[in-house]
Amino acid sequence: MVIVNYPILSALRDKIGFSGSPKKIFKGLLTTYRLVCIITIIMATTTAIKAPEATRRKILMAAFEEFYKHGFQGGSLNHIVEVAGTTKGALFHHFDGKQELGYAVVDEIVGPILKQRWLDPLTGSKDPIADLKRAFRQYIKEDIASGHFVQGCPLNNLAQEMSPLDEGFRKRIDKLYAAWRKCYAEALAEGIKAGKVRKGILPADVAALVVASQMGIWGTGKSSRNRELMVQAGEAVCSYLDSLKP
Repeated sequence: MVIVNYPILSALRDKIGFSGSPKKIFKGLLTTYRLVCIITIIMATTTAIKAPEATRRKILMAAFEEFYKHGFQGGSLNHIVEVAGTTKGALFHHFDGKQELGYAVVDEIVGPILKQRWLDPLTGSKDPIADLKRAFRQYIKEDIASGHFVQGCPLNNLAQEMSPLDEGFRKRIDKLYAAWRKCYAEALAEGIKAGKVRKGILPADVAALVVASQMGIWGTGKSSRNRELMVQAGEAVCSYLDSLKP
């Protein structure tokens, strides 16, 4: 559940250029990418945003949206600065070029999305199987409802496109996937100790399979544009997770 803080949204409107009532601002933010919007709101509540930093953040958000829709190589810097309401001069003031902008999107946007969506629900989990099932079902449902499933997973998209081409992208993306697997392996190990996961499983192996399954499900949704197939695959993962119970 997201708590809407109207004074903060009004401040966000004033600081980074969104217009309209607080409800309109929040609704507009949701249409881009739900978790990115949450991150933006959190960032706005925790720090005083100076004008140069606000410009940088608008560029990052516009770049994320552009790369998510069109891929990194297909993404247009002209369109990014247009959406951000700034200039190429401002973009190159904050980033040396498109490559550095792409790296920043991975580090500062995609990484926090991963953390909030997939890692935080398992951090300190008392029942990792239940929490994993809840996450898969929730985000499959949300992404189908929003239509984002046809664009796939932002992290997986960049992994497929850029990891074979650019070592900077590959290392950043691999670091995120490694943290994801580590989080799940640790949660499953704690689940064994708590009696929620059966003994004898190998947490690292299960974690690797579950993370790969997420990549496959969102990739399947993107390529097939078939809602039912995506749900079917998600339920298959949930059935597998049930088999890990004591």
